Amino acid sequence: MGLQPPSKIVCVGRNYLDHAAELNNPVPTRPLLFMKPPSSITRLPEVRIPTDQGECQHEIELAVYIGIPLRKATSEQALKAIAGYGVALDLTLRQVQSELKAQGQPWERAKAFDGSCVLGPMVGRVEFNPESDFEIALKVNGELRQQGKSSEMIFSIADLLADISQQFTLVPGDVVLTGTPAGVAALGLNDALELTLKNDNQQWQWTGNVSAAE
Repeated sequence: MGLQPPSKIVCVGRNYLDHAAELNNPVPTRPLLFMKPPSSITRLPEVRIPTDQGECQHEIELAVYIGIPLRKATSEQALKAIAGYGVALDLTLRQVQSELKAQGQPWERAKAFDGSCVLGPMVGRVEFNPESDFEIALKVNGELRQQGKSSEMIFSIADLLADISQQFTLVPGDVVLTGTPAGVAALGLNDALELTLKNDNQQWQWTGNVSAAE
């Protein structure tokens, strides 16, 4: 199933308790949202990282692709707008982000740079059982770095989409990144990545290779 290019990528911060704890961040009482522009997108297996701005850390996330317009929706309506699912990497310049946070400034320089949104292929919604857990995992050079389940999210997929739609309309092609579990760490040049998505006894895997951004 093909979708038009996204108008935006909406990201959710601190949606796993263990990730909030590892960065000593408070747990949000409503979804913490930020955006990436379409120019931030690269596609697996390409993973390109800046090499002159401190550590670039990986954050694996469940990606939700929007198939129909969604505005001021309920949670039930939100689920019907999903076209498919996949995995993504929200690449983060952690030192830059820490400096911005300390100054009370937005995170775009750390989160929305070219190549910061790495998307895998979309798997159509008919392949999934939305009532079953989604599980995501990331291995780097064969070592398991991150693993999390949708049941561990603070805010569910349906509630996230409904909340986002109260603020700005989601249109076909838009992507929502639903948060990352604990285990974020720096990527290095030539790292070999393995990204996994599981749902209801089904499993999909993709690979990535880390290189320097031009």
